[in-house]
Amino acid sequence: MLSYQHAYHAGGPADVHKHVALHALTSYLVEKTKPLCAIDVFAGEGLYSLTGPAAIKAGTFRRGIGALWNHRKEAPAAITAYLSYVQALNENGPLVRYPGSPALLSSVLRNQDQLIVNELHPAAATALRRWARADHRVAVHRRDGLEALVALVPPQLRRGIVVIDPSYENAADYADTGTATARAATKWAAGIFAVWYPLLADQRHMPLLAALDHGLSLPTLVSELTFDLPGLADAPERGLRGSGMVIINPPWRFDESMKASGDWLAATLDLGAGAAHAMRWIHPPK
Repeated sequence: MLSYQHAYHAGGPADVHKHVALHALTSYLVEKTKPLCAIDVFAGEGLYSLTGPAAIKAGTFRRGIGALWNHRKEAPAAITAYLSYVQALNENGPLVRYPGSPALLSSVLRNQDQLIVNELHPAAATALRRWARADHRVAVHRRDGLEALVALVPPQLRRGIVVIDPSYENAADYADTGTATARAATKWAAGIFAVWYPLLADQRHMPLLAALDHGLSLPTLVSELTFDLPGLADAPERGLRGSGMVIINPPWRFDESMKASGDWLAATLDLGAGAAHAMRWIHPPK
């Protein structure tokens, strides 16, 4: 446990898929004037260097954000907004830095909003505190992510979003994540919950989806970006076949925006000829 280091995969195709969705979801929330709370229970480091040894060794970002860098002007609106932030983070110069989910969320949140971030890994937690210390809106926790997921909801501000992005180091983490997410969403039925998961050759994500199917009746949308690149690995022993996002309580018309974004990413990212994007409802809106 706690061996996963996201610095190797920051800015890769899975990160791009996840962050396009998170940026769009948070942007929907800030359209209303009432304050909101964003919670990230597996927050990572906050910011990542794309010129450091981990990123250079893996090279994953070249098939993700690197592949989009010359297509910024032709993207759908939701992707353009996300790319504008990444461009500003790099001071409109070369691509050298990439945001973790906390930095992405904080870029959309307003002064009256709150951001609660949690990270258990010692080195990542230290980096996260360093990133957060200058922002009065951010509260940092260091505890088990799934325990925090259930314990931290509902927040005092009753509008908001929860990001759940475990490392899935053990096969049991999939079912456990689904069960904990269902419990948390039951406690905070008005919140938006965004769960990322890897698509691997052995389909080990299915217990996660089953737990959400059986444990919830809230509107639940799935977006999956699939590809088949043997050189793109989430771990040395298992090739990554795609990126999945489950969105509980998606805002009105988010599904339309996500379809356009996902389809464009499948066509534009460096994912091979078989890349595809698919969406479906586990529980459709009533």
